[in-house]
Amino acid sequence: MFEEAHADEHIDDGMVLLQANLDDMNPEWTSYVSDLLFAEGANDVYWVPIIMKRGRPGVMLNVLTDERAVERLEEIVFRETTTLGVRRLRASVHRLGRRIVHTETQWGTIPVKVGLFQGKEVQYAPEYRECAAAAERYGVPLKQVYDEVRRLYLESKGEAR
Repeated sequence: MFEEAHADEHIDDGMVLLQANLDDMNPEWTSYVSDLLFAEGANDVYWVPIIMKRGRPGVMLNVLTDERAVERLEEIVFRETTTLGVRRLRASVHRLGRRIVHTETQWGTIPVKVGLFQGKEVQYAPEYRECAAAAERYGVPLKQVYDEVRRLYLESKGEAR
């Protein structure tokens, strides 16, 4: 019923958080830049709205990566954004153990990612892409798919709520 995916809980040392503050970039570019960074191996990419000096609105780009990919990802940030500098912050990342549980629904099989802390389940979430595809394919609200997958997952564990 499930397959292992990053099964072991662990600490990743040697990670780097790249940060850049941007107040003069077209915000429509953020998705494009994120996609490029993920395609080149970024572990995570996120944008945070900020207020910069003199009250200017901006965004902070954050890119989490393994230290071996720093130069490659910085090149993308400098080429594709308007920043003049990137901060490099050393980081250690505590990653939960994970497994994927395939849950049978009326819309087909949808995977649920389960997070394990010290061997115990602490969280679970249906996989977005598969839920969105099912919602679109069958013309049902995305939240209905999520709710049903979560219910079926709990039921399969004997924890119907």
